[in-house]
Amino acid sequence: MTATIPTQIVLDEVVGACAPWSAVVHAGEQLDIIDLYGNQAVDCLLYSAADHADRYSAQATITAQRNIFLTTGTVLRTDAGTPLMTVVADDVGNHDTIAGACSLESNTLRYGHHTAHQHACVENFLVAAARWGLGKRDLVSNINWFMNVPVEPDGTLGIVDGRSAPGKRVALRAEIDTLVLVSNCPQINNPCNGFDPTPVRMVISR
Repeated sequence: MTATIPTQIVLDEVVGACAPWSAVVHAGEQLDIIDLYGNQAVDCLLYSAADHADRYSAQATITAQRNIFLTTGTVLRTDAGTPLMTVVADDVGNHDTIAGACSLESNTLRYGHHTAHQHACVENFLVAAARWGLGKRDLVSNINWFMNVPVEPDGTLGIVDGRSAPGKRVALRAEIDTLVLVSNCPQINNPCNGFDPTPVRMVISR
């Protein structure tokens, strides 16, 4: 399975450090997520553009591929098994789908109440979701592109330095018209962003 050769760039945008982003990627189009500076986590949610109740399911995706990590060939599915997008190219080889998104609540629980003022991915998702008439109850377990979350021998999850590097990308082909919400993760309390969030580039082509 290979990425398509773009014949037309539909959208090419840089998402600032810590910022939200959203767009509809139409069936057959390709979304490239490019880690411009390296070691940046990109949180992501997917919805059928025709029916926002039909949305990405980590459980269905993991069950279908029998692997908790995402890479080339992974089909990102809804609860009903509907394919939303397929990973057609991957320069990193391992992406997380179980660690979830940082929030004000999780930050204070993990890192202390002095972090309560810090911006987090859930807030980014809510900003992006509001553009499409979605709210907090529409947020589900998300994908963390470029984020390295190994399962430790005792079964716990680690959050360690990412495997990405400047210019590395993951490419997704839309199987149906898919609404993509992104939080360019603002986390500064663990190594997922190298403690220094940076911009990423989003390119949609057909």
